[in-house]
Amino acid sequence: MASTVAPPTTLQTTPSTPLSSPGLSPTSSNQLSPDDVELLAKLEEQNRLLETDHKVLRSVNGSRRNSGSSLVSSSSASSNLSHLEEDTWILWGRIVNEWEEVRKKKDKQLRDMVRKGIPHHFRAIVWQLLCNAQNMPIKDQYSELLKMTSPCEKLIRRDIARTYPEHEFFREKDSLGQEVLFNVMKAYSLVDREVGYCQGSAFIVGLLLMQMPEEEAFCVFVKLMQDYRLRELFKPTMAELGLCMYQFESMIQEHLPELHIHFQAQSFHTSMYASSWFLTIFLTNFPLPVATRIFDIFMCEGLEIVFRVGLAILQMNHAELIQLDMEGMLQHFQRVIPHQLDSGPDKVIQAAYQVKYNAKKMKKLEKEYTTIKTKEMEEQVEIKRLRTENRLLKQRIDTLEKVSTSTGSLTGQVTRAQEAEENYLVKRELSTVKQHTEELSVQLEQASNAILHLQQTQQPRADSVLQLERELVQARLKEAESQCALKEMQDKILDMERRNTSLPDDTNVARLQEELIGSKLREAEALTGLKELRQQVRDLEDHWQRHLARTTGRWKDAPRKNALSELQDELMSVRLREAEAQAELRETRQRMMELETQSQIHSNQLRRAEQEGRALQDRVQTLTTQNKDLTGQLQEIKRKQAEIQCKSKEEVMAVRLREADNIAAMAELQQHISELEIQKEEGKVQGQLNHTDSRQYIRDLKDQIAELKHEVRTTVVALWLL
Repeated sequence: MASTVAPPTTLQTTPSTPLSSPGLSPTSSNQLSPDDVELLAKLEEQNRLLETDHKVLRSVNGSRRNSGSSLVSSSSASSNLSHLEEDTWILWGRIVNEWEEVRKKKDKQLRDMVRKGIPHHFRAIVWQLLCNAQNMPIKDQYSELLKMTSPCEKLIRRDIARTYPEHEFFREKDSLGQEVLFNVMKAYSLVDREVGYCQGSAFIVGLLLMQMPEEEAFCVFVKLMQDYRLRELFKPTMAELGLCMYQFESMIQEHLPELHIHFQAQSFHTSMYASSWFLTIFLTNFPLPVATRIFDIFMCEGLEIVFRVGLAILQMNHAELIQLDMEGMLQHFQRVIPHQLDSGPDKVIQAAYQVKYNAKKMKKLEKEYTTIKTKEMEEQVEIKRLRTENRLLKQRIDTLEKVSTSTGSLTGQVTRAQEAEENYLVKRELSTVKQHTEELSVQLEQASNAILHLQQTQQPRADSVLQLERELVQARLKEAESQCALKEMQDKILDMERRNTSLPDDTNVARLQEELIGSKLREAEALTGLKELRQQVRDLEDHWQRHLARTTGRWKDAPRKNALSELQDELMSVRLREAEAQAELRETRQRMMELETQSQIHSNQLRRAEQEGRALQDRVQTLTTQNKDLTGQLQEIKRKQAEIQCKSKEEVMAVRLREADNIAAMAELQQHISELEIQKEEGKVQGQLNHTDSRQYIRDLKDQIAELKHEVRTTVVALWLL
């Protein structure tokens, strides 16, 4: 029946022969005594346990190089397999030979078979068929890629020794396993330069190399990165990992709400324990046989199995985790959970498929996560925009401050120049009026002297003289009034200059308006008086002309008459000049009123300028306050970002140091375990199992191995505590 199975033709595999005593085989068990049969059954059970132990897997699983040789025939391997195993081999042989038809018509049965486990010797070909990695064109480029230089070579070399350090195929430095692992990682870093090399991907490639040659492993790894979301996981931004963490946390919240609340209360984030599950598909967390079984399902169903197994692990450890703090939960994930699976993967896989997984809800969560990230990006863009606006506003504030300073100084200079010019004009007019007044005083003094002379020389004209004296007194009174008016004008000019030196405040606006109205009224009165005075001057001039016409023929009369006429003429001239002086005085007052009006206008302009300046200062203060607030927020964000970066760097360094110490300790202890196992196998080969004390010898070896394993676990626990 086994001879009818056509073996796969793309892999070279060497089945590991079960350890047994010489001369004993399942076919000859009918000729043995009952004691021999019992001993043989126990030995076969021990051999099965040894075969499933990942620490004694030999390099025959990773050192196969020739992909063209065929699988060992089913008849040569079936001698050490039970009938159930023979049936499984036959069934998988038919599946491989009829792959296309099985994939199309019996996909559900194929999934069930994969979940039960792919036989070790069929795993390589089935993995290639599952991901459709056969006959890829990139396989022909592999040798050329190895001749090129990758910028990630130093990083790859550094991490090679940390990949499966306990496995014999990768244990030795510069061994065949490390060399082919370096080749595959280097080739992919050249094919996908955006991803290049990322820590964690080497464990997946290492598992592939344990099953198939490096060319096939390279093609399968390329397919995994392209079609199984691994490329998005390993990108520098690791956006897909963030999505997986968000989806997994939502599943915990739905299925294990109490545990989710406990995680939040302890600030125990999902990425602290689950990120490596998705990046390495449990290869760094679970025993290798268990992780390999899960990887079988991953090759068939994708990342769904990671969500299922992760939630199943949490369900199995719910009672223990909910009683621990954050440090205790970390230790539980690192030390306790991996050893729960030493008995095999069937229990956790069965529990994983009891978990409800809703693909539509996962798509909805993906959209929600994308929306959240989009909002975060928009917020970052908005922050950048606000920073730009803040910088522009600050520049504008500086410019406004400079313009305000220069405008205020120029306005003050212009105002002072105008006031100085007006003061100069008023002073010049005042000097002219003073000079004219002095001339009038001299003329009046001469007229008084002439009147005194006439009083002494001519008595008959006493009445006329008295009349002239009264008119002279009136003229002097008017002169005194004009001088008082001039003095009042001077006082007003001084008062105006003092008011111009200090700008009026808001409380004097009403008073200034009243003064402006009064000045306009005085201006109208002055104009009316000026018109009346000019009319009087014209009347006096007409009267003078008529007087000259009447007295023209009298100049030749007696000297006394001529003197009296001259005195009258002089008096008339004095009146004319007095009228002109009054007219000039009224014009001067009018000019003063105009100056006061202009001064009031300038004062109002200065007041408005001050109000605008205060408004600008308030605006500057408001913008300065906003700028300080934004600057404070920006500094707080930078501080938090710096703290997060420092914490992440410290955690990465601590993890790397612990990892290096673990690797060294594990390598030494593993070497000791290997030596004891070699001694055990040598004892079996030498026939020690045929002696009466063979059972005791096996028990002693088991005890030694158990003690060494316990010592390894204790060492790992101590290193993690450090």
